[in-house]
Order: sequence, then structure tokens, then C-alpha cells
Amino acid sequence: MATYYLAVDIGASSGRHILGHMENGKMILEEVYRFENGMVKKGDELCWEFDRLFKEVINGLKKCKEIGKIPVSMGVDTWGVDFVLLDKDGNVLGNTVGYRDSRTEGMDQEVYKVISQEELYERTGIQKAIYNTIYQLMSVKTKHPEYLEQAETLLHVPDYFHYLLTGVKSCEYTEATTSQLVSPVTKDWDFELIDKLGYPRKIFQKLIMPGTSIGHFSEAVKNEVGFDLEVVAPATHDTGSAVLAVPANDDDFIYISSGTWSLMGLERETADCSKESCALNLTNEGGYAGRFRYLKNIMGLWMIQSVRHEINDKYGFAEICAMAEDAKDFPSRVDANDECFLAPANMTEEVKDYCRRTGQKVPETLGEIATVIYTSLAECYAKTAKELEEITGRTYSRIHVVGGGSNAGYLNELTAKATGKEVHAGPGEATAIGNITAQMLKAEEFKSIEEARTVIHESFNIKIYNA
Repeated sequence: MATYYLAVDIGASSGRHILGHMENGKMILEEVYRFENGMVKKGDELCWEFDRLFKEVINGLKKCKEIGKIPVSMGVDTWGVDFVLLDKDGNVLGNTVGYRDSRTEGMDQEVYKVISQEELYERTGIQKAIYNTIYQLMSVKTKHPEYLEQAETLLHVPDYFHYLLTGVKSCEYTEATTSQLVSPVTKDWDFELIDKLGYPRKIFQKLIMPGTSIGHFSEAVKNEVGFDLEVVAPATHDTGSAVLAVPANDDDFIYISSGTWSLMGLERETADCSKESCALNLTNEGGYAGRFRYLKNIMGLWMIQSVRHEINDKYGFAEICAMAEDAKDFPSRVDANDECFLAPANMTEEVKDYCRRTGQKVPETLGEIATVIYTSLAECYAKTAKELEEITGRTYSRIHVVGGGSNAGYLNELTAKATGKEVHAGPGEATAIGNITAQMLKAEEFKSIEEARTVIHESFNIKIYNA
């Protein structure tokens, strides 16, 4: 009888329940449930539908029971920065606003009245991104001070789902670091910074590390799904889980966790909070076992996903890749990190407008739009690789691409050519694998991270693209 572990992996566009178990020395995955996700307008704010998403979490658990594969543990991972504020009765205060909403416009300047951008980076090691929790909280403080007055608890998104499952309030370290309110030295909340900003200290829960048991299902959840299990915190920030699943044990590589976002960087034991690192807009997010994900956030496949939605998902990603390859000689490029691509009304038109504004040839066909995006991403990867090599004073021989984007063959070829490095693509389900790996490490299915990564390398297909 197999021992199953469940990863509930919720991304910006979809979520899924993936069961993992060991068989003949290999990790076997099985997707048992999938559901849609996305932000919706509530009034004038872009919001997540957490009530609906939690129903989907429950539906996936019922599916496990239905197929007779009840896991011994589970963990939820999601994107970073977003959160809920709960009052004393556990009710959510205000709308569940998402990071693409415009409420943080100008909030960086409000924060910098209290602490300069340079000092903030020196204290936290986290790159400036206007949607970070620190700026979202400043928006709440400025526009809805009553919410902060009533708030008893702040929970980031995966912590909130763990709370709904168990009734236990917890804050997991890797997710918390995306707030820009955690010290990379103490690996705890920077309460001096929190006090300076006027955020109530009491709302910040004690931080826990990945692999920590949160508890068991509440009676209500147990009754609804028909079984109980242990809820274990993975690296709840999806990139933290994805990086744990990189199938390599040396340090001669750069990784790209490729999905809606492309997170490109290195795994390190200590943070780099230097002025040089700040100038390059590199970030030191928390990783498994207290490590750091020293990386840059790149807009990623969000651009292609948006273009695809604008044609009503008429073509699959493989077909769009093929069209891009057919149009590979199209010369125009965009800055994949420009904020104009964060939440445009229409991505296709935004790409065209960018080319028009910068005096370049304007793409007209889907293939031309796609090749502009893919080629621009590959060039952004090459630039970031050089920056990482300059700041660390060493070169890296290969790039490991994990996550859904590892299946974009054309982009992988472009990345190999642009960087001059070998690209190892896979596994595609890195986030779920990392989530399950954290649970298996806690259960001592693996004795070490190194053993786990060796098993991951042997369990999943890794495709190599030469420079």
C-alpha cells in the first residue's frame, strides 16, 4: 500500500491537487484535481476569490477519498506578497485584494518617508516591487485605517488556507520574506521596521520553517471530506518549493523557476544586502532550510498567457511556440520587466504600443507577438545571468529551468543561445514536487535534501538544450 503525500499548488491562473508517492526508488506523481483561478473586479479593486478557492481545495480532498488514495499529509503553496487581515472573530477585513491591483500606486513614497529605499534593502535584502506586502499594508493604513485597527492577525495566502483547514494561525518563513518585512539575519519579522511604519505588531504571527507540522484538520473539515491528515507547511511560496525540486546537488548552475513569473537566481546560504545588489534589483527571498533564493523577478510567461487569453485560448502553448519559431526573424524587442506589462488592459496592444513608442517595427500576427515576447525574455535571462556572475565573481556552466515554462522548447533554445549556457529543462511540476519533497523530508522518506534531489533527477525527464 503506497503512502501518499498531497501538494495543493495554487498559481495565479489555476490550482491543482497532486499526489506523490515513492515506488521502486522513484517519485511518482498523479494529478487528481484541477481548478481555475484569476482575479476579479470587486468595486474598483482587483481581488482573489478565496472563498471559492477554498471550496476547490475541499473538492480536491474529496476526490482523493473518492479514488481511494488518502494522503498522510498535505501542504498548500501559492504566490507571494498577498494576504488577508482577520478580526478577533476570524473574519476577513475588506476585500481580498491581489497584487496586480493599483492600490499601491504612490505607496512606495509613503514608505520612503519613514525609511529610505537603500536602508530598506540593507535591512531586508528584498527587491523593490510595488506590490510587496509592505506597500500593500501602507495602502491599507492610508485608505482603510479602520481595518488595521480591527485586525488581530495577518496571514499570507497559503497560511490563510492552512488556517481554514486546521484552525491554526501560522506564518511560514519563505512566504513571509516576500513581505519585505523580515530580517535575513534573524530570519524573523523586523519588528523595529514594523513599528516605524506604524503597522500593529500583534498581527504578525510567529514564523515557522518549511517542514513544520501545523496541525490536523478541524472537526468541520474532517466531517466534510471524510478523513483526517496532518497539514505540513512546505516552502509555501511556490518558488521556494520549485527551487527545492531543482535536480542538482552542485553549485555550478543558475535556476529559472518558469511559470506566470520567471524567477531567475542562485541558492545561497547567506543574503547579499549590498548597495551593488540593490542597484541590480536582486532579491534575497527565503528558501528551504533557511537558505536564500538570490534571484530576480522577471515578468515571465504571464505575457504569453495574457495574449493567449485575448484570443480566447484558441491555441495551445505548443502551437504558439511553433508560430513564434516561424516568425523568429522579427526584429523588435520589449523590456520584459517594464511595469506597463504588469496588468495592462490588453497585453497584445501593450506589446504593439511598446514597439511603436520605441520606434521599432510593430508586430501584427500572433507569431510575431509571441516571438517578440519569447526573444525578449531570453535576452532578459542573458542579462540577468551576467549580473549574477558579476556580483558573485564566478561563472556558471548551465541553467536549470523548472516549472511549466520548462516545456516551452522554443524559449529554452533561445535561452541557451542568448546565455551561451547549457539549458536543462524539467521537471515541469517542480512546485508540486518541492511541496511533496518537504513533506517527505519531514516523514524521513529522504534523509537529506541531496538525496531528495538525486531521486528527483532520476524520477523525471530532464531535456538538455545546447548553447
